[in-house]
Order: sequence, then structure tokens, then C-alpha cells
Amino acid sequence: MTAGGIAVVTGAGSGIGRVVSRALLNAGYGVALAGRRAEALRETAQDHPGALVTPTDVTDPDSVAALFHAVRERWGRVDLLFNNAGTFGPPGAVDEISLADWRRTVDVNLTGTFLCAHHAVALMKEQRPQGGRIINNGSISAHTPRPASVAYTAGKHALTGLTKSISLDGRPHQIACGQIDIGNAATEMTGGMALGVAQADGTQAVEPTFDPAHVAEAVLFMANLPLDTNVLFLTITATGMPFVGRG
Repeated sequence: MTAGGIAVVTGAGSGIGRVVSRALLNAGYGVALAGRRAEALRETAQDHPGALVTPTDVTDPDSVAALFHAVRERWGRVDLLFNNAGTFGPPGAVDEISLADWRRTVDVNLTGTFLCAHHAVALMKEQRPQGGRIINNGSISAHTPRPASVAYTAGKHALTGLTKSISLDGRPHQIACGQIDIGNAATEMTGGMALGVAQADGTQAVEPTFDPAHVAEAVLFMANLPLDTNVLFLTITATGMPFVGRG
């Protein structure tokens, strides 16, 4: 058994997933690194012996089942799931995006989170000692949309409901579930903010970002709480970004 317990991180090959994975590894967790690109996952691992590289497509039920089978085979339990895999999807209002693009975006951001939670909760109920923690990567778009982001925003709002349901249903089994809502962490996904982002009034504005290392610190804080204590929602943003009062 590792010093920090066993974690599964999806979307571990880049961005927030990579930063959080490395923070967990440095804190002594055994970490299953899940993502579509094996080479990117190996870069995240950086020769940490506590890392398990597990190429995974979170939208594929068989792939997610294989991920948790590998975790069970390696460690026999899971103490933490960081549901991080996500995509902005193509921009557009409700009359502008196609059904196919809607489904692809929702499949990653919502159904993928459901599939991983499905297997994690099953293992957490079975293992001894029982229980564990799930942290879902929401977004400030789980609260307030950006323009032309209907698929992303709808999926993230639904993720909030999923977080609450898992938290409620997990109580009898020592399973805690919370959500971290992040605004403008400086990753590959937010690189375009340096060129300007569409605002609700029709203008373009450069928005401030912040170091994703602070996201990792927040996730570690949530993860290291005892299971009788839960952060249900935590919002972390660049201080100067237009979230409060957006639009």
C-alpha cells in the first residue's frame, strides 16, 4: 500500500490532470493515469514508481471497465477518483451546433464522469476498509455560461447534479463526493485567453489566468480530508477574471 492511498486521475496526460497527478504522486499516492494518449501519460509519470499508465477513452464503457480492472489488479482498491477529463467542444448556440457535436461534448464531460464514478463507487463499496472520495472537475461554467457554449455549459450544469447525487447516495458507504469549479487556470485549454475571449456584451477581452499548481493544492486539500468531512463545492479562479458580475 502506498503512503497516500490509491488514486485514479482521468485526463492525466496534460493540463490540470497532469499537474494534479504529479502532485498526488509526490504526496505518496499510487496513481492510475488515465487518458487517450499513452505517450502523454508516460510523460506525466516521469519515472514515478507509483504511477500506472492506463490509456483510456472515458466515453467507451469497455475502456473504463478495463481501467478499473487494472487498478483492482494492481492495488485492490481505490481511495480517490479525480474525474478531470473534459472538452470544450465546438462553440455555438443551441441552434448552431450539430447533434453529433452535442453528443461528443456531453459524452466526455458528463457520461465519461458517470462511467468512471460507476466503477469507482462499486469498488469503494466492496473494498475493506470501505469508502473513498470522488472529486469531479466542474467549471465555473457549472454556474455561469460563456457565450456560445451550450453543450459545455449544459454538461457542466448536469455534472453538479451528478456530484450531489453521488454525495447523497454515497453516505451509507463512507463515500464522499465533491466538485472543484475552476476558472482560468493557465493550461493548454486556456491558452487562447491571451488573445481575447468573447464576452457577453459582444466584445473580446483578454482574461487573467492563474498557475494550475494552485488547483493541485486545492485538490490535495479536498483529497486528504477524513471521509467524515467533505468539501461539496470549491471554486478557484483567477482573482481578476470576469466571473462574479460576468456579463
